[in-house]
Amino acid sequence: MSDLLVRAARGERTERPPVWLMRQAGRYIPEYRDIREDYTFKEAISTPEIAERITLLPWDRFEPDGLVMFSDILTVLEPLGLDYHIESGTGPVIENPVTRPSEVPDGHADVREELDYVGALLRRLQDSVGDRTSIIGFAGGPFTLAAYAVAGQPAGKKQKPIRRFRVEYPEAFRSLLERFADVVVDYVEYQVEAGADLIQLFDTYAGLLTPDDYREFVQPLHRRIFESCDVPTVVFARNPGGKLDLLAESGADVVSLDWTVDLADAREQLVDAPVQGNLDPAYLLGDEAFVREKTAEVIEKAGPEGHILNLGHGIDRETPVENAKAFVETAKEWEWE
Repeated sequence: MSDLLVRAARGERTERPPVWLMRQAGRYIPEYRDIREDYTFKEAISTPEIAERITLLPWDRFEPDGLVMFSDILTVLEPLGLDYHIESGTGPVIENPVTRPSEVPDGHADVREELDYVGALLRRLQDSVGDRTSIIGFAGGPFTLAAYAVAGQPAGKKQKPIRRFRVEYPEAFRSLLERFADVVVDYVEYQVEAGADLIQLFDTYAGLLTPDDYREFVQPLHRRIFESCDVPTVVFARNPGGKLDLLAESGADVVSLDWTVDLADAREQLVDAPVQGNLDPAYLLGDEAFVREKTAEVIEKAGPEGHILNLGHGIDRETPVENAKAFVETAKEWEWE
């Protein structure tokens, strides 16, 4: 197995920064758009051979150091009995949202049975490219999943429904987060069994919490999730503000930084903690020379130890494929003295 990404996640000095992009198998690639003309999103993620084709699209283009499985954070709604579909122009819509304490799920069905297609995808990826790159699995974090479950649909940047639920029903809020943590623990264990070399937890909306609420409600659940993994782990929260130290104490091996964080400052604050990121995805909309310049700045700020090069969030659908390739090539051509 190519272990450059895994070694960086463990804090080791690497000869160059390993590189991948969040949402790297997606709508900016023409072949992806062609495939999606024949399959709905849910059909694509739940059909292993199609999900494998999509996952491999960036590999065929520029061979990143990690291939993230083509899936979605909301798959774990299924074992909890929460039904969802993707609505064009809206996004994910949950048909039976959690709006009151009595609707918090009591437990979840067997993840390995309900989400067997995820395991099948990971095994296919290991068979096809597992000795040449690292396979990245992922899951949504408890707060982000709860935010979707309560709102029933995308709720905007402030996520008011889940924050109101926390105020009105604090015990039910805690129970809902715990139910999601329970299913995510089973889910990431299943991914590792099926061949994932690294797990990233996307608790994207956790940055909206106050430090006290994160510390009380979410951090213990993050620790439980990460403790269940015997591969390196990454935690990501958008706009982490004053919670970088709390994320570093979450039990994750790596803190993934969005572009609102100065990487050099984060390095100083987090001391020896490995980091991931954090190029502004909008920079990939410039010309190739600009992409290479800004990518090099990120690499220089991060230094040679414990850094995984990535974007500060998912790649924009309007990104030229050539610019994504330039981003990856900048890392692959880098040599630390």
